[in-house]
Amino acid sequence: MKNLSFNNKKFVLVQNSKTGKVNSETLFFYKQERDLVTADYQGGTVRYGKIIALLENDKLDMLYQCVTDEGQLKAGKALATVSFTESQKIRLKLNWEWITGEISRGNSEYIEI
Repeated sequence: MKNLSFNNKKFVLVQNSKTGKVNSETLFFYKQERDLVTADYQGGTVRYGKIIALLENDKLDMLYQCVTDEGQLKAGKALATVSFTESQKIRLKLNWEWITGEISRGNSEYIEI
Protein backbone atom coordinates (compact mmCIF):
# COMPACT_ATOMS: atom_id res chain seq x y z
CA MET A 1 0.00 0.00 0.00
CA LYS A 2 1.51 3.24 -1.12
CA ASN A 3 2.12 5.95 1.49
CA LEU A 4 1.04 3.70 4.35
CA SER A 5 2.73 4.57 7.62
CA PHE A 6 2.18 3.18 11.09
CA ASN A 7 4.70 5.59 12.59
CA ASN A 8 3.32 7.28 15.74
CA LYS A 9 -0.17 5.81 15.22
CA LYS A 10 -2.44 4.70 18.08
CA PHE A 11 -4.99 1.89 17.83
CA VAL A 12 -7.85 0.50 19.91
CA LEU A 13 -9.84 -2.70 19.76
CA VAL A 14 -13.12 -2.82 17.84
CA GLN A 15 -13.90 -6.53 18.39
CA ASN A 16 -12.12 -9.66 19.63
CA SER A 17 -12.73 -13.40 19.90
CA LYS A 18 -13.50 -14.87 23.33
CA THR A 19 -10.00 -16.29 23.88
CA GLY A 20 -8.29 -12.98 23.09
CA LYS A 21 -6.74 -11.07 26.00
CA VAL A 22 -7.00 -7.51 24.67
CA ASN A 23 -10.05 -5.42 25.59
CA SER A 24 -11.38 -1.94 24.80
CA GLU A 25 -9.11 -0.35 27.43
CA THR A 26 -5.92 -1.60 25.76
CA LEU A 27 -4.00 1.03 23.73
CA PHE A 28 -1.50 0.20 20.99
CA PHE A 29 1.34 2.58 20.10
CA TYR A 30 2.91 1.80 16.70
CA LYS A 31 6.22 2.75 15.07
CA GLN A 32 7.53 1.97 11.58
CA GLU A 33 10.89 1.94 9.84
CA ARG A 34 10.61 0.85 6.21
CA ASP A 35 8.85 -2.57 6.30
CA LEU A 36 9.50 -3.13 10.04
CA VAL A 37 6.48 -2.29 12.21
CA THR A 38 6.58 -2.46 16.02
CA ALA A 39 4.12 -1.63 18.77
CA ASP A 40 3.92 -1.43 22.53
CA TYR A 41 0.54 -2.04 24.12
CA GLN A 42 -0.96 -1.93 27.58
CA GLY A 43 -4.10 -1.20 29.52
CA GLY A 44 -7.18 -3.09 30.54
CA THR A 45 -6.36 -6.80 30.70
CA VAL A 46 -2.77 -6.33 29.45
CA ARG A 47 -0.03 -5.13 31.78
CA TYR A 48 2.48 -4.82 28.92
CA GLY A 49 2.81 -6.20 25.40
CA LYS A 50 5.07 -5.94 22.37
CA ILE A 51 4.45 -6.54 18.65
CA ILE A 52 7.03 -6.98 15.92
CA ALA A 53 5.84 -7.28 12.33
CA LEU A 54 6.84 -7.09 8.70
CA LEU A 55 4.65 -5.11 6.30
CA GLU A 56 4.20 -6.38 2.76
CA ASN A 57 1.58 -4.67 0.60
CA ASP A 58 -1.64 -4.80 2.68
CA LYS A 59 -0.49 -7.52 5.12
CA LEU A 60 1.30 -7.41 8.46
CA ASP A 61 2.98 -10.67 9.48
CA MET A 62 3.07 -10.32 13.28
CA LEU A 63 4.55 -11.89 16.37
CA TYR A 64 3.37 -10.66 19.75
CA GLN A 65 3.89 -11.26 23.43
CA CYS A 66 2.37 -9.86 26.58
CA VAL A 67 2.04 -10.10 30.33
CA THR A 68 -1.62 -10.06 31.36
CA ASP A 69 -3.09 -8.37 34.41
CA GLU A 70 -3.37 -11.91 35.87
CA GLY A 71 0.42 -12.38 35.58
CA GLN A 72 0.32 -14.74 32.59
CA LEU A 73 3.12 -14.58 30.01
CA LYS A 74 1.58 -15.18 26.57
CA ALA A 75 2.87 -15.20 22.99
CA GLY A 76 1.25 -15.55 19.61
CA LYS A 77 1.32 -14.86 15.91
CA ALA A 78 -1.08 -13.16 13.55
CA LEU A 79 -1.65 -12.14 9.98
CA ALA A 80 -3.28 -8.72 9.75
CA THR A 81 -5.01 -7.30 6.70
CA VAL A 82 -4.68 -3.52 6.43
CA SER A 83 -7.47 -1.34 5.02
CA PHE A 84 -8.84 2.16 5.50
CA THR A 85 -12.09 3.51 6.91
CA GLU A 86 -14.14 6.10 5.02
CA SER A 87 -12.37 8.77 7.09
CA GLN A 88 -8.96 7.34 6.00
CA LYS A 89 -8.10 5.83 9.39
CA ILE A 90 -6.17 2.56 9.30
CA ARG A 91 -8.16 -0.60 10.09
CA LEU A 92 -6.47 -3.90 11.01
CA LYS A 93 -8.28 -7.25 10.79
CA LEU A 94 -6.27 -10.02 12.44
CA ASN A 95 -6.37 -13.79 12.23
CA TRP A 96 -4.34 -14.78 15.27
CA GLU A 97 -3.33 -17.73 17.40
CA TRP A 98 -1.70 -18.21 20.77
CA ILE A 99 1.48 -20.28 20.54
CA THR A 100 2.05 -20.59 24.31
CA GLY A 101 -0.18 -21.75 27.12
CA GLU A 102 -3.69 -22.68 26.09
CA ILE A 103 -3.44 -22.82 22.29
CA SER A 104 -6.40 -21.18 20.57
CA ARG A 105 -7.21 -19.10 17.50
CA GLY A 106 -9.37 -16.09 16.88
CA ASN A 107 -10.08 -12.91 14.99
CA SER A 108 -9.90 -9.32 16.07
CA GLU A 109 -10.25 -5.87 14.58
CA TYR A 110 -8.48 -2.64 15.51
CA ILE A 111 -8.87 0.95 14.37
CA GLU A 112 -6.55 3.95 14.40
CA ILE A 113 -7.56 6.70 16.80
